Amino acid sequence: MSPLSQALLATAAAAACIPLGGLLALLAKRRKKWLDAEVRHFVVALGGGILIAAVSLVLLPEGMQRVQEPLAVAALFVAGGAACFALERHLGASRRESPQLAATLLDFVPESLALGGMFAAGAVSAPLLAVLIGLQNLPEGFNAYLERVASGEHKPRTVLLQMLMLVALGPALAALGWFFLSAHTELLGAIMIAAAGAILYLIFQDIAPMSRMRNHWFPPLGAVCGFGLALLGQQLVGG
Repeated sequence: MSPLSQALLATAAAAACIPLGGLLALLAKRRKKWLDAEVRHFVVALGGGILIAAVSLVLLPEGMQRVQEPLAVAALFVAGGAACFALERHLGASRRESPQLAATLLDFVPESLALGGMFAAGAVSAPLLAVLIGLQNLPEGFNAYLERVASGEHKPRTVLLQMLMLVALGPALAALGWFFLSAHTELLGAIMIAAAGAILYLIFQDIAPMSRMRNHWFPPLGAVCGFGLALLGQQLVGG
């Protein structure tokens, strides 16, 4: 299999974890005793832990290899968070019906672009990033499905179809990254660093507040489990 085919397949598999998470939520919702609030908050925290791992284990290390200037690294990181803030404010973050789905798309788009460029450049950690994207999309898809269905404006089947439509987005972005970013290594690094800043903003804006429950101590453990899963992935995939 050619490296391009590997990149497209990896991003398609990672994107497929979004509707797969939605399907798991549909099945779990039929077992209401299992799908209690504490479990939902744990799953939110799990996704947050994986996102932190993606930032610290892949995006920042890989990005900093390509952008050598410390001031540029810091500026790009802050700019990524600021851009995410501006976009969320434009969308009316406090009033939107599905912050989890918005967070999924806001981190999935730059990650998929970077993944295509990393595969083209032969980066050793490209498979690890693909695994982390899939791992984070699973709990994000799970919670995004529950949010959209709970709004009462979307039927379960409609929500799953919307999520399935996102599967094609991953390979399309990876192909763009492959053909364009591979020849512009500094731009690839800049996107990865900015994506790291955007993800960190999303963690504290959307995911961390949603994972906390008063008088419950179990849900935040999901963040530790998520980071642990990613750490295991780094050892198995990234070496």
